[in-house]
Amino acid sequence: MKLDKKIETKARNNFLDKEQYLSPYATKSSDAIRLNEQQEDIRTPFFRDSDRILHSLSYSRYANKTQVFSFKENDHISMRMTHVQLVSKIARTIGRALRLNEDLIEAIGLGHDIGHTPLGHAGEAMLNEISRKELGEYFAHNIQGVRQFMNVDNDGEGHNLTMQVLDGIMCHNGEILDPIYKPMEKDKEEFLREYIESYIHLEKNKKYAPMTLEGCVVRISDVIAYIGRDIEDAINLGYLKRSKVPKNIRKVLGDNNKDIVNNIVLDIINESMDKPYIKMSDDVFKALFDLKKFNYENIYSKSMDSEEYNYYKDGMRKLYDMYLHDIETKNTDSVIYKVFLNSQNDYYLDNTDPKRQVIDFIAGMTDEFFLNQVRNYCKEDCKIS
Repeated sequence: MKLDKKIETKARNNFLDKEQYLSPYATKSSDAIRLNEQQEDIRTPFFRDSDRILHSLSYSRYANKTQVFSFKENDHISMRMTHVQLVSKIARTIGRALRLNEDLIEAIGLGHDIGHTPLGHAGEAMLNEISRKELGEYFAHNIQGVRQFMNVDNDGEGHNLTMQVLDGIMCHNGEILDPIYKPMEKDKEEFLREYIESYIHLEKNKKYAPMTLEGCVVRISDVIAYIGRDIEDAINLGYLKRSKVPKNIRKVLGDNNKDIVNNIVLDIINESMDKPYIKMSDDVFKALFDLKKFNYENIYSKSMDSEEYNYYKDGMRKLYDMYLHDIETKNTDSVIYKVFLNSQNDYYLDNTDPKRQVIDFIAGMTDEFFLNQVRNYCKEDCKIS
């Protein structure tokens, strides 16, 4: 169906109307760059990117991917789907207060973790070990997210997201905490150089800065969204008592997710209003830094014991070997063909190393799918050591 020309123009202008109120440091729709040029519709480019992400099959798999705790019988424990929605909402709150582009923020926020493996960061470490051995390249979920949207999703066609959204996904690393976040200007060539370089230089990848202030907002919002929520999940599961949160942290941020989110968000708005950067006060930054360290020592390091980790690691390795053998022997009855390769386009199949195809497949699995594959095909061969 086509809109009447006058209606189409009015609708497009309605989408653009709010941009006249944006900060001079905000990213405008006119700044949007797609790696492959295409005709836009009534939606602004970043708004359209959010739609493409939401409608992607990869997005639907967030619902059964680990945030921190895997296979826990508790309906209130966060999954990856919850996390990305919280990141998007927190970042949009900051963005609206600072008059930034909320459409761009939403797209980055919803898409930033699309490259996450089953079993969260534990699964990422396992797949990285395989990638290093088999391809001589690092596997990192932020880089896999860019690859997923550019080369894997949509049957290998990708979604042709804007460079600003892809860059925000690539540079969202919530593991690195900085006192100040400043955007770094990039063109298409610089973005692609950083992306390709990330497979070889993991440390450089961790330090890349987003090209937009909106990307900076999502980067810090990633930390804000998980840091307090993970405490609530750990308390829910009996891993932690609230009283264990150190007094110096409680004094500045609080000891519950509501207060932690509220205090950090308000502090960022207070420190960043009408500035070309995103910043926290010294007290809040130190408290957040200390809280992150506390979480690592008391939550993340205990989310999976060594027995479980070795079982899943052994299972992932054996699945990798099996799928690769199936490709090499053209075993079209294999699940990697039925679920993944049979729907990929010729360009993907002809130009992607079979080892990379297997890594793409495993990276996209949900927790349940991965566990069922291990149970079905490894059986007693997967050792618990």
